[in-house]
Amino acid sequence: MTYAVSEIRSAGRPRKKRLSKAAIEPWLYLSPAIVLLVVVLLVPLVIGISYSFRKFSAFKSEFVGLGQYQAMLSDQVLGQALINTLWWTAASLFFQFFLGLGLALLLDKPFAGRKIVQAVVFLPWAVPSFLSGLTWAWLFNPIIGPLPHWLYALGLKAEPTNVLSDPAIAMWGPIVANIWFGIPFFAITLLAALKSIPSELHEAAAIDGATPWQRFSKVTLPFLAPTIAITVMLRTIWIATFADLIFVMTEGGPAGSTNTVPVYIYVSAFKSLDKGYASAVAVLLLVLLIAYAIVLIGIRRSLVRHV
Repeated sequence: MTYAVSEIRSAGRPRKKRLSKAAIEPWLYLSPAIVLLVVVLLVPLVIGISYSFRKFSAFKSEFVGLGQYQAMLSDQVLGQALINTLWWTAASLFFQFFLGLGLALLLDKPFAGRKIVQAVVFLPWAVPSFLSGLTWAWLFNPIIGPLPHWLYALGLKAEPTNVLSDPAIAMWGPIVANIWFGIPFFAITLLAALKSIPSELHEAAAIDGATPWQRFSKVTLPFLAPTIAITVMLRTIWIATFADLIFVMTEGGPAGSTNTVPVYIYVSAFKSLDKGYASAVAVLLLVLLIAYAIVLIGIRRSLVRHV
């Protein structure tokens, strides 16, 4: 009996070793990627956060604790930049999503020349953002661009002036450029999600007498909901941290009317050379976006459970 128990124990030890080896082995394969992520993402993040507790001058830096964060409380420029960022993000996201969804629904149906339309729709996503900004800045220029003259001909403007030079409507210039730039992202991702919906569900709904709107709201939309949640979250983060278009087109002007938080961070760090304060503002933006992402991920999980 003792011999049998000891034999069972000895047989169990190699199995435990095999299990532990099987648990460790995937991490060994992943270790190069993990090290790369730590070096590329975590180390700069820690350094950036540490900068937010310091004040930099030309030749030295000193620890100021929460001084940079206290300065943000009385910074009216930052307050306006936060409002501009909210407006820039919400307007861009709204039009990108609904236009992208419309294009995805259109491209999901067979029609002549669909491949050509698909290539044209996805083209803006392949254009570098700084080049998009330059192109749209030229289009809004009344001397060399047609857009001011079209707006004047339609009666939307009293005269063909540059939209980007009017503080009241200047933000619409980068927003229009960003809508054009970001529509393909939603079109691509939502089209892929549409292709994954079983056609039998639509056929069954049609047999039951469902209208096109009922098929969309009761069949298509529930299947798209998890994808919509994650794409909206990602695109919101990208838009809220996107400074290229605005900086190329307006540099945050005129009179700060297009000055968003990313543009303010760039100007503070590289023009005003106040890297400590720029890092503190960047940390604030990071915290706000993390909170937003947590909410969206929670919504997505609930949507996945109900599909």
